[in-house]
Amino acid sequence: MPEKHDFPFVVLDPALQKDQKDKASGTVQGLVWAICGVPGEGIRPLHSTEVDAILAAPCDDAATRRLMGNGAWVWLHFDTVHSATRTLLTHLPGMPEEVGATLVEADYGIALEAEDGTVWGSLPAFDDALAEEDREICTWRFAMREPLLITTRRNPIPLLGAAYRSLNADNIPRNAAGVVDMILRDFTATVRRQLAQLDDELDRAEDGLLSTHNPDLGHLGAIVGRVRRRTTELRRVIVPIDRVLHDEDLELPEWAEDELRDPGKRQVHAALDDLIALQDRARSLQDELVSNQAEETNRRLYILSVGTILMLPATIVTGFFGMNTGGMFLAKGGWGTLEAGGICTLFMVLTFIFMKIARLL
Repeated sequence: MPEKHDFPFVVLDPALQKDQKDKASGTVQGLVWAICGVPGEGIRPLHSTEVDAILAAPCDDAATRRLMGNGAWVWLHFDTVHSATRTLLTHLPGMPEEVGATLVEADYGIALEAEDGTVWGSLPAFDDALAEEDREICTWRFAMREPLLITTRRNPIPLLGAAYRSLNADNIPRNAAGVVDMILRDFTATVRRQLAQLDDELDRAEDGLLSTHNPDLGHLGAIVGRVRRRTTELRRVIVPIDRVLHDEDLELPEWAEDELRDPGKRQVHAALDDLIALQDRARSLQDELVSNQAEETNRRLYILSVGTILMLPATIVTGFFGMNTGGMFLAKGGWGTLEAGGICTLFMVLTFIFMKIARLL
């Protein structure tokens, strides 16, 4: 039986939430929720006998419709940390073998497959870190037919809970593919919010670079580096999604094509365009920072070189007077030190004038 923390999400109606736990928790270990959605009416929790009947023949759409009613669809969500859950999902009757392997797989990967009216795969999401910019990317897995959606995860994923909580009478998709589209749409919206935040950070870095005479190039470089690192992580996720949605060899059922791929293409492609534009901007700003850093380095080397050249005559003079030999010039008399210092200064002035005439300064 799943522990209480396996039900981190709530339904708008508290009584429905309690009924959901009482009915679903006794059926399969690892079952987080089991609901039936009816467009225009709302959702209701499933009884354990209903869940068992659905899992006994998940490919029988007609049986599911007879059990749930015409127009209704079912969403079963599992936590695959439980070994019994993995065993059950690996051997779903009538499902292709790849479906079970995908539902219990632990490795990260983006995929979308279809065969004989069944669609399955794995899609990205963010974990439950408190700060949005600190959220790591993970995956959740699904298998669906028109009236049935089975999803799995190993760690709590806020996007799935948000989709679950948003289901009400005014927001019930026509079929299971609508739920997947809803989750994918929320993910791309989260990505675009993160891109907007990263764009604001680049604005601050650019303002700091252009509006001050002596900007902190190290701090600005850290900001740009952080933006580039995060955009690279996001691009490694968005590009595979865009690729699988544009795969011409993937033949989705008509109900999934209408609900999932057509709107998903636009959403993901828009996020990818924003991501590429932000990466190009970050790269240009980093090039400007590198140029400014090189200019600052050259300026400091220039100052150091000028100082070294100006001190060269004085070094020669002091080296000459430092020789411990007899008959040293200016060795006698009380003004020898001042006279030697004057000679050093004279040579430094002459060197400075020469460098000005030669346009070295």
